[in-house]
Amino acid sequence: MEICEFPLPLTCRYQLAVPERLPAEPVVVLTLHGYGSNPETMLRLTVPTLDANAVVASLQGPNQHYTGEGPASGMAAYNWGIRQHHADSVRLHHEMVLHTLSELQTRFGVGPRRCFLMAFSQAVGLNYRFVGTHPEAVAGVIAICGGVPKDWEEAKYQDFGTPILHIARSEDEFFATATASGFPDRLRKHARDVEFHMIPGQHRYPSKARDLVRPWMAQVINR
Repeated sequence: MEICEFPLPLTCRYQLAVPERLPAEPVVVLTLHGYGSNPETMLRLTVPTLDANAVVASLQGPNQHYTGEGPASGMAAYNWGIRQHHADSVRLHHEMVLHTLSELQTRFGVGPRRCFLMAFSQAVGLNYRFVGTHPEAVAGVIAICGGVPKDWEEAKYQDFGTPILHIARSEDEFFATATASGFPDRLRKHARDVEFHMIPGQHRYPSKARDLVRPWMAQVINR
């Protein structure tokens, strides 16, 4: 049996929330949803977490499927890839993020120092791979209920000073507390600036994330 491959153009989408009174030099946050979710949901969760003056772009995962029992009763959902095509998924994620950041920076007249990369669940590890490969692309990385890549300690990732805020949850069904507690030390293999919080709750986007995210972002921006 042969496996034959060929590339085709992919239509990518993101949803955008722009404040009514746009600052002269806004903060731009590119946020990525988890497996089986969608950009609408991630935008709805992210906007209240941030300052009201932030521009928020919610990127849609490149792979689509239905939730529930199928198209008749399910909702459209998206994901960032599966392990069988890991290398392709990582490459596509990098290309999508770079393209979206470039569009946002051009549209809103800002540079990388005003841009943040955010993710929940599945996209967290991909974002870590991105910043380890493109450390100057964003001002900071916000990770919620996600993991550190298994190959993070390898030399293929650069050492960088881009700040990281990682929020884990103590009853997470996918990342046990014992495992998540080791994330800060693992991240510091390449990242010099890591802030880590373990808060109560299951694998859900925390409603009180704003209490951690807003002061951290303000500190990063004002450096």
